[in-house]
Amino acid sequence: MSGAPFQVAALDTDHDRSGFNCGTPPLDRYFREQVTQDIRRRVAACFVALTDTQRIAGYYTLASACVPLVDLPPDTAKRLPRYPAVPAVRMGRLAVDQDFKGQGLSAALLADALARAARSEVATCALLVDAKDDEAAAFYRHHGFIRLPESPLMLFLPLATVR
Repeated sequence: MSGAPFQVAALDTDHDRSGFNCGTPPLDRYFREQVTQDIRRRVAACFVALTDTQRIAGYYTLASACVPLVDLPPDTAKRLPRYPAVPAVRMGRLAVDQDFKGQGLSAALLADALARAARSEVATCALLVDAKDDEAAAFYRHHGFIRLPESPLMLFLPLATVR
């Protein structure tokens, strides 16, 4: 995000997470208490948006995933190999501190996550998200994500559309 007021970087031990408050207790608690364990266990990677004073303005997590071919919409599934499941990247969490809401940071973090997934050297065909509620699902649909037919709060975006 060069030229932007935020720099996105992998979370490390020098970043102070204690003051982060997005207003959603489970997301705040995860970020303060669990994310480093997930990173250490290699079950998630976490990226943070930093101000020029190194304050954390937002974060998101990425992890490996797969999606059963039968769960995808038929028009998407027909373009993929007939494997039982196809590789994907899951964005498990996306949160912006309340002091930085309304500045387009959620969309910028989503764009950063899509760019990371698209340029990965590990093959993956989609970015999956689990929206926490209908408002979050609407945010992802606004950015081109497609709802999985059987799971209205699980959405995906084919990475071919990002490239």
